[in-house]
Amino acid sequence: MAAYDVLVAVRERDAYANLVLPALLRERKLDSRDAAFATELAYGALRGQGLYDAVLQACVDRPLDDVDPPVRDLLRLGAHQILRMRVPTHAAVSATVDLARRVVSAGPVGFVNAVLRKVSAHDLDAWLLELEPGNDLVAAIALRHSHPRWIASAFRDALGGDIDETARALAGDDTRPEVHLVARRMDRQELVEASGGTAGPWSPYAVRLAEGDPGDIAAVRDGRAGVQDEGSQLVAVALANAAIDGPDVTWVDLCAGPGGKAALLDAIAAGRGATLVAIELQPHRARLVARSGLRHVVTADARRPPLPDGSADRVLLDAPCSGLGALRRRPEARWRRQPADLPSLTKLQRELLDAAVALLRPGGVLAYVTCSPHLAETVVPVADACRRHPELVPVDARPLLPGVPDLGPGPAVQLWPHRHGTDAMFLSVLRKT
Repeated sequence: MAAYDVLVAVRERDAYANLVLPALLRERKLDSRDAAFATELAYGALRGQGLYDAVLQACVDRPLDDVDPPVRDLLRLGAHQILRMRVPTHAAVSATVDLARRVVSAGPVGFVNAVLRKVSAHDLDAWLLELEPGNDLVAAIALRHSHPRWIASAFRDALGGDIDETARALAGDDTRPEVHLVARRMDRQELVEASGGTAGPWSPYAVRLAEGDPGDIAAVRDGRAGVQDEGSQLVAVALANAAIDGPDVTWVDLCAGPGGKAALLDAIAAGRGATLVAIELQPHRARLVARSGLRHVVTADARRPPLPDGSADRVLLDAPCSGLGALRRRPEARWRRQPADLPSLTKLQRELLDAAVALLRPGGVLAYVTCSPHLAETVVPVADACRRHPELVPVDARPLLPGVPDLGPGPAVQLWPHRHGTDAMFLSVLRKT
C-alpha cells in the first residue's frame, strides 16, 4: 500500500518520491524488510514507467492513456514485480489484484488481473525483443533502460557518441544509490565510526552508507555532518582548492539553496579565516541554508547580487538546471522533464554566469556547476561565457579532483554514476584575468 500511495502522490501532487516515501515508512512503522520491499517497488515502478507502459500497451486493447490513472499505477506496480523483482508471478498478480480491490472500484479488478496475466506470459528479455525498435539504437537502449529517448540522446552526446557507454550510463540511473554523508565540522573517521559507513573513495569529507537512516546519526542531527552526494562535495572542494592570485577572504555561493555545498564551503572557509556569503532567491530555501549553521545568508536574486562588483575571491555558481544528473535519486524526474524546459534554464544559466563574472575580482576563480550532463547546460554555456568575457580563462579542473579516474580530456570535468558512483555533476573552473 505504501508504494501505491507514493505513485499516487507523485501523479496527483507532483510530489517527489524521495521525500514522500521516507515519511510514509516512518508513519506506518514498517519493519526493515517491508520498508525495503516498498522502496524497491515504488522507485522501480517510477523508474521503469516508460518500459512498463510499452509492455502494458501491448496487453490492452485501447490507448493506455485512456485507462484510469489509479489503474495505471496498479498495473505499473504489478509489471515491476513480474518483470524485475524476484516475486513469483502468481504472488505478484495476486497481491496487485488484492490491492486493486482495496483502492479502486470492483469493475477494474478483473481488468488488472487479465492484463497482468498477459504481462507474465513473457519475461523481460522476450518483451524487449518484441518491443525494441531495430533501426534506432538510441531508442532501443532508451526503452531497455526506461528513459525518454531525448535523455538517452543527450547522454550519448555527452559521452562522445559511444552507444555502449551510453547504455551503461542509463543503467547507472537504475542502480540503487548509496546514501553519502559529508563530515563538515568533524573528523571523517569519527563519522565513519558513528555511522557504520565507509570512507568515500574520492572526497576527503565523504562517508558512504550502505544502509540505515542517516537521521539516526547524532552528528547529522546536530549539523556537524550532513547528507550530500560525494560528487557535490567534490565540486565544492575543487573550488576551495583552486589556486588564486591575491587575497582569499571573500567566498560567494550564488545559488546556495538548499545549502549542502554552501555548508561544506563555509566550514572550509572558516578554517582558513575566509567568509562565505550564501545568496538564495527563494526565502524557504534561504531558511534551509541558514539552518545549516551558515553565518552569512542573503535572500536575493543572484542575477543582481547585493555585493560590489569585483568583491569576491571565489564564486560558486551551482546553477539551476534540468537535474538529469540525479535521476537515480529522483525516480520520477525522467518523466517530468521535457526538452521544452531547457531554453528557460539555459537563459537563466547565461544570466547567472554574467553576474558571477561581474562579482569575481581579477585573479579570483569561479566554479560553474550543474547536476546535468546535457551539453546545452555544461560546455555550451561555459564556451559562450568565455566568448562574452574574454577575461575568463578555463582552468584544468582534473588536478583539483585528485585520485578520481575517467574525468575526460579536460579542462572541465563530468562525473557519472556508472563511472564514479556519484551524481552526474559537471564542473568548469574559470579564472578571471
